[in-house]
Amino acid sequence: MLLVGKIWKEKKHYLIEIEELDLLTQGRTKKEAYEMIKDAVESLVNKKDFSVELYRDKKDVFYIEANNPGLLMALILKRQREKYCLSIRDLQKRLKFKSPNAYAQYESGKHLPTLGKFQQFLEAMDPNLIPVISLKHTEISASNIR
Repeated sequence: MLLVGKIWKEKKHYLIEIEELDLLTQGRTKKEAYEMIKDAVESLVNKKDFSVELYRDKKDVFYIEANNPGLLMALILKRQREKYCLSIRDLQKRLKFKSPNAYAQYESGKHLPTLGKFQQFLEAMDPNLIPVISLKHTEISASNIR
């Protein structure tokens, strides 16, 4: 699973964003901006063995891939829920789960949702939310960013 990100120059800095993670950071150079977004994602997941790789595509587009897609999905769920100011209990009610723990298992990364269930969770937060993801990096003619 890959997430799409954008990078652009604004005055003296490069801004870099991953919309699905509600994450925006900056750097003085493109390289620094890429390093900042990589560090931000890894820090938000905060798991010892979790890491991400970035791949360039077009001038202002890049992709981010995690070594553990389940933890990346969990982070997306948590960040989107926080973005929409919803509690886990709010989602439990919207999804008609018997307990808030049922949903919390997905957000903590203990259970991996199917793509259909993942989409269902996101639609419960915002019916208009369409995540921009790809399933394989082989679909991209991109170079790895290091």
